[in-house]
Amino acid sequence: MRQQNNLNSSTIKLIAGPCSAESYEQVYATAQGLKPLAISLFRAGLWKPRTQPGCFEGVGKKGLPWLQSIQKDFGYKVATEVCLPEHARWALEAGIDVLWLGARTVSNPYAVQSIAEVLRASQIPVLVKNPISPDLSLWVGAIERLQAVGISNISAVFRGFSSYPTERSLYRNVPYWSIVFELKRIFPDIPIICDPSHITGQRTAVGAMCQRAIDLGFDTLMVECHVEPEKALSDARQQITPLELCDIMTHITPRNISVSEDEYLNRFRILLSEVDEHLFSVLARRMAISREIGLYKQSAQIPILQAEQFASILQERASWGENLGLQRQFVEHIMSIVHEESVRIQSEENNKNSFKI
Repeated sequence: MRQQNNLNSSTIKLIAGPCSAESYEQVYATAQGLKPLAISLFRAGLWKPRTQPGCFEGVGKKGLPWLQSIQKDFGYKVATEVCLPEHARWALEAGIDVLWLGARTVSNPYAVQSIAEVLRASQIPVLVKNPISPDLSLWVGAIERLQAVGISNISAVFRGFSSYPTERSLYRNVPYWSIVFELKRIFPDIPIICDPSHITGQRTAVGAMCQRAIDLGFDTLMVECHVEPEKALSDARQQITPLELCDIMTHITPRNISVSEDEYLNRFRILLSEVDEHLFSVLARRMAISREIGLYKQSAQIPILQAEQFASILQERASWGENLGLQRQFVEHIMSIVHEESVRIQSEENNKNSFKI
């Protein structure tokens, strides 16, 4: 997020490059395609910590000379992710300009500390992505561990947080903006970069998220680019071509505003939007459970409407609401609407299955 409250097209900084460095040709062609954008930093992952075995885990150390070629031929500064102490050592020896700690690494304080020890004698810039889970203390702790060994050039990268698999979401990783705002309060001098690729998980949504990030005060974007996204060996769905990124940046509307009441209110509106998106995900999950209950009731020949059960639920939920500072009448009204929709869904399922032959 920006340190000063002005922003124009010349101050929107861009970090771009492939999720993974897959071959010299792919890396070089991507760098070539990004030339019109005058990017601040070329990114490419050499080591890719994957959730499950058998996935592409990066080319590793052999990709370092590829990044050196990008430095030499294009004049770009280059960045790569380090997951283990030896990765950090090899990257330092190769003259990589910037390192980043990924979400999985930041989620493990032991891993962060072991890498920090390798970086102790250096002044290399480090980007710290948020952890996988929405745990602010892990993010703060990773930054503090780097600061403790003398690393002063630190930026945070916001890439969203994983949500429970059964919760429907518009995003691959949910952007809990409130956590970003709190990190900024704790570290007012640390720049925060937005990663629209990982937040959205869909190349068609990257442009809109870039604009939203700029509207919220971010002045640096980290976007995954690949010359042939459909053939990418990792995160194919969220990568865009250099040409597509050029088009996005052409249509970005920069902001040139001072902190005002409108911007202050806008941040609260974003927080409301975040809460509402989560609320609807939870409601969708609740209705899915109601549908399953309805199917069981039908098979067990149990009536859909059970007045005593609902009265008990209403009493319990109203008490929960009061404990959270909500008016009892408000909670009862909401629960009645939710119950009415649950009955409708169960009746609909019952009617669909009653006439099957």
